[in-house]
Amino acid sequence: YPSLYSVTMKISKKFKSWLILITGIMLLGGFWWGILRHPRYDLFPENIKVTRSYILVHEFNGIIINAQDWIEKFDKYIKKNSIKSAVIIVNSPGGIVGPSQELYQYLNRVRTEYKKPIVVYSSSVLASGAYYMALGADRIISTPGALVGSIGVIMEFLNLEELYDWAKVKRFSITTGKFKDAGASYRTMSIEEKEFFQTLINDVYRQFTDAISHHMSISPTVLEKYADGRIFTGNQAKQFGFVHDIGYLNDALETAKLLARIEKYEIFKIPKEVPNLLELLNRSDSPENLIDLFKIEILRHRTELNGKPLYLIPQLL
Repeated sequence: YPSLYSVTMKISKKFKSWLILITGIMLLGGFWWGILRHPRYDLFPENIKVTRSYILVHEFNGIIINAQDWIEKFDKYIKKNSIKSAVIIVNSPGGIVGPSQELYQYLNRVRTEYKKPIVVYSSSVLASGAYYMALGADRIISTPGALVGSIGVIMEFLNLEELYDWAKVKRFSITTGKFKDAGASYRTMSIEEKEFFQTLINDVYRQFTDAISHHMSISPTVLEKYADGRIFTGNQAKQFGFVHDIGYLNDALETAKLLARIEKYEIFKIPKEVPNLLELLNRSDSPENLIDLFKIEILRHRTELNGKPLYLIPQLL
């Protein structure tokens, strides 16, 4: 007959095996339950089925320099079947013309091709190129005190002619055409060159106002009067017709829910990466602090912004 010790050891081994198996099943079950409740789509295959309805909430912060990184990240999630609509929280003074237009066209495409309603919401700064971007959404909502507008185009040039003279530095260029070195920093800009650049930004400005006319119910008289580069408060922007509604984040979410025609939803936020400069320096949303932070960002991108037509708050330059 087996000894009491050997019987006890066999029972103990079986118990440990079952305990490990049950623990593994529980861990695996808990893991998948967590994924289905709060999905991280970037970690799993496309064929995972999620039955809940989600509103994607994502931020757009800072100077608009390059739109592609933001678009690629946003596009990865907005295409998911369980994402029914999106709220984009914008805090931006605008930026370079091309990327601003690219963002505008992308939001248009999300609405038309993906059939996903988009709501742009701002509690801080929604200006110039960022406002252009917002025109691609179904609805624009801002808080009463947000800074909105600055509809216009600006180009900045440096004239370092006297500095070069002081340093006894002579600069010149050999070109194939009279406008090839237009805007060069080592000489004064001619009247003809100024007229050339004015014609250029007038065309870009018309593209901006055409987009506003297409998306917002603003009379040509009001648009001509107020689309002159001035900043509005959110209340003023609503009064003139430049935003659809005054509200807060919960209002933006409710609007996204209604547009998506869903009764219940959960919020899905794209996982954050390394905090950007604005997040590191200051967590405040007050417009005064944000303007200072935007100025710091301007210094970082000075070379990229110089000599380009910009949808950007002029005061920053």
